[in-house]
Amino acid sequence: MTKRRSQQWFGGLGKDAFIHRSWMKNNGLPDDAFDGRPVIGICNTFSEFTPCHVHFRALIEHIKAGVLEAGGLPLEFPVFSCGESNLRPTAMLFRNLASMDVEEAIRGNPMDGVVLMAGCDKTTPSLVMGAASCDLPSIVISGGPMLNGRFQGREIGSGTDVWKFSEDVRAGVMSEQDFADAESAMSRSPGHCMTMGTASTMASMVEALGLALPG
Repeated sequence: MTKRRSQQWFGGLGKDAFIHRSWMKNNGLPDDAFDGRPVIGICNTFSEFTPCHVHFRALIEHIKAGVLEAGGLPLEFPVFSCGESNLRPTAMLFRNLASMDVEEAIRGNPMDGVVLMAGCDKTTPSLVMGAASCDLPSIVISGGPMLNGRFQGREIGSGTDVWKFSEDVRAGVMSEQDFADAESAMSRSPGHCMTMGTASTMASMVEALGLALPG
């Protein structure tokens, strides 16, 4: 079997390997978890401050199951989540911070490949940049867009109709109550903006680069 990068930590009979394996076993991992199979890091940008990613806790269980079925050992690790909707003054200011977090987490830990869980505008490019700097096999899993908003019998888009509604309230064309009702009707599920904005553009970009499964 080809000696994998993770075996620099887990392989052999030396005291360092003993320590690395022993500590990992406190999670209940069996001996054969360290038999040379690929260790796949799952880079999770879950945060309750990032509504685009609040469903990642459930999604990651499916990713782990897929890694196990393919013969790998899945190990989740968190990184900084630069959600567009809440982070001030702008998520762009923190994109490189997230990228450095991803890069150093991959470099410093015993993984042979990585699954990048992204979705919101800046998380996708920051994760891809960080992983590209490490040159390990990587794949992007997008959390996908939220459901379309529904208000007064028509669809409303995230980050688009709100501008019109705000101006309509100022002009006296829309009531404050209707404005509040639209607020509660715009975001109907977890996921990034369902409009063709930055988040969807970045998801299309990683697919075009061959870093995500088609579709």
